[in-house]
Amino acid sequence: MAELQVEHLAANRLEIVEEKLSGQLVGEIVDRAGKATALRRFADEVGVPLEQTVAVGDGANDIDMLSTAGLGIAFNAKPVVQEHADAQLSVPYLDAVLYFLGISREEIETE
Repeated sequence: MAELQVEHLAANRLEIVEEKLSGQLVGEIVDRAGKATALRRFADEVGVPLEQTVAVGDGANDIDMLSTAGLGIAFNAKPVVQEHADAQLSVPYLDAVLYFLGISREEIETE
């Protein structure tokens, strides 16, 4: 993940056996509760209070994470998810989240 500059990652990993997907998962399963746990862990690792975290989700498995974050954003989400979020965005492009947070196009392109 270094080429993407991703420092923290929590994801389900598919098992590969003899260069083919086995249909099984390996490692810790990242489920609804696991996403909230990962958010807490990442915040702790970098020394950021949970109140200063942002989580973006679209499905019911994101509800715990959205509720845990300082700012939970439901992105193109169904009403049940929107009920648990602090804000809702229903637009086609994810970069709208950055604009919502006050990050300008210029700031994005200079990074």
